[in-house]
Amino acid sequence: MSTTAAKADTTDTPTARPGAPRGPQTGRGRDSIWKALPWIGPCLMLIVGIVLFPAGYMIYNAFRSISNFGTDTGFAGLKNFTTVFADPSFPRVLTNTVVWVVAVVLVTVVLSLALAQFLNKPFPGRTMVRMAVIVPWAASVVMTTTVFVYGLDPFYGIINKFMVDLQVIDAPFGFTKSMPSAFIIAIVIAVFVSLPFTSYTILAGLQGVPGEVLEAAKMDGATPARTYFSVILPQLRDSIAVAVLINIINVFNNLAILKLITGSLPGYDADTLITRMFKWIQVDQRLDVASAMSVVNFAIVLVVVAAYIKIVKPMKEVD
Repeated sequence: MSTTAAKADTTDTPTARPGAPRGPQTGRGRDSIWKALPWIGPCLMLIVGIVLFPAGYMIYNAFRSISNFGTDTGFAGLKNFTTVFADPSFPRVLTNTVVWVVAVVLVTVVLSLALAQFLNKPFPGRTMVRMAVIVPWAASVVMTTTVFVYGLDPFYGIINKFMVDLQVIDAPFGFTKSMPSAFIIAIVIAVFVSLPFTSYTILAGLQGVPGEVLEAAKMDGATPARTYFSVILPQLRDSIAVAVLINIINVFNNLAILKLITGSLPGYDADTLITRMFKWIQVDQRLDVASAMSVVNFAIVLVVVAAYIKIVKPMKEVD
């Protein structure tokens, strides 16, 4: 075979271009979906049964008129939402919610920054301390709150007696029996159970800070405070942003702590949006209005999360 013929054969042979489709993929893609369905099917069923169906049913009830006995009497339009916003307690409840979320998240992040910095240092028994820190997060929130409720009881509470013995207070005091002390105690408990997760999230960010960056700052003569605020803290941006976002959602939706601490107080002065929604069912027996308030709460969370992501940009690269 001549050289010219060989070149002609090579030229005439079609070659696949990089990135060009190699043929119809529809059948292959469908086969992959059907093969994966037995594995993802149970997860999809759980999502539909536990998340989507209850959410859809909640939205449906928000536009229905339901009697105190649970009888659906027909379409209500926006009447239930009007009842929510016309409720005299709504401004106070909304203010309590803002104070509750901001106070818990802010104090938690500040304390977690200090705690994570401490846990990142080498010291004897560090492993045991790290394990002890995670206990409040691993334990049941209801159990932890109940310990505080009984410990702060003015008649037999060990915490109350301890403060009297130390002369912090002159006589036993009912911290959970009135406002604003009950609300402050609820904030303290919420911070206590939120510290482990937030501290470990920030600790993971601390361990990802390059050692050469810290060494360069030290060689440049930066003080420890300057190194922390100018070098370390910017590197923790993503960790803090994620921790704050998750804490906002968890604290906003927290019912257990407030129900146990402030749930027995008369009226609605100690309520947040979540506990007020609960009382629409338990006290007022208005399932339709409670459903409408659930939709309002869900919309508020979505707006807050969307605004936070838009402003903070948690996944933005650190310069």
